[in-house]
Amino acid sequence: MTIKINRLARNGSQKEITPGQGILPLTIQKDREVQGIGMGVLSDGTPYLNQRGLAALCGVQNAHIGTISSQWHDVDQKPRLQAVKNILGKIGPTKHAPHIELTHKSVTHFCYPADVCLAILEYYAFDAGANVSATARDNYRKLAGSKLQDMIYQQVGYDPSGADRFHKWHERLELNYQSAPKGFFHVFNEANTIIYELIIAGAEIGEKFVVDISIGTYWSKYWEDSGLAEEYDVRRKYPHRYPDSHPQAKANPHESWCYPIAALGDFRMWLQEEYLEGGKFRNYLQGKVKKGDLPPSFAELALEVLEPPRLA
Repeated sequence: MTIKINRLARNGSQKEITPGQGILPLTIQKDREVQGIGMGVLSDGTPYLNQRGLAALCGVQNAHIGTISSQWHDVDQKPRLQAVKNILGKIGPTKHAPHIELTHKSVTHFCYPADVCLAILEYYAFDAGANVSATARDNYRKLAGSKLQDMIYQQVGYDPSGADRFHKWHERLELNYQSAPKGFFHVFNEANTIIYELIIAGAEIGEKFVVDISIGTYWSKYWEDSGLAEEYDVRRKYPHRYPDSHPQAKANPHESWCYPIAALGDFRMWLQEEYLEGGKFRNYLQGKVKKGDLPPSFAELALEVLEPPRLA
């Protein structure tokens, strides 16, 4: 049975794509390629896939998507175009063009808004006759409704509400960036690169997602098991505080370990080789997915960003 939906992911601009729109100062605000799918968000909040990304999602050649664009205004409309336009017509006015052409970092991009992508995806999933694609059908079932829009926003790290995703992390930085005594470092500050990458990838860093606790726990055990105090001197406790927005603030200040700064090189090597490459970070994210604190798609993206690629 052909699956039909009543609502597709809306165009963030809520406006018809017209020739006049080409003179608007639209730009690509965020873009990313994830597993061969090129995607991004325009400056007006419109989520999009690029031409190759849409083709990959539909399981067809890139040229097939290009043909839809090039034949959009043909007087003698082929059945494929009629079908796609009929699907789009159910949710709003006919698009003047299926894509928006923009130059970004000196490269021309063909940006297909999420609603256009879903219409084309639905066509190849169910209405393309002998050209129906199993890949398109599987992806349509995963991304129908607002799921494609949400996936793009999450994968490129865009918050359509305009909220400051760095706010809670900055609150902790303000409270703790100078809290370790001179000559010592603490894990929270050294985890900043990882935390930054996670926020960019779409993570909501806050009271339920405190990755530096995971890092600190594993490093503390490694410190003791390796007898590093004999090499670098003893570690010390320092007062670590959580902002009022965190429930952990009720127990402020928390006693946390800080380590001789001479051991910083060893810590960074351990962080790369043991925590990231050794599977500890992967286990941490998978635990968060099981608890429902993270969606599986984010965990996959975070691992792609921070876990080095494995050689075949």
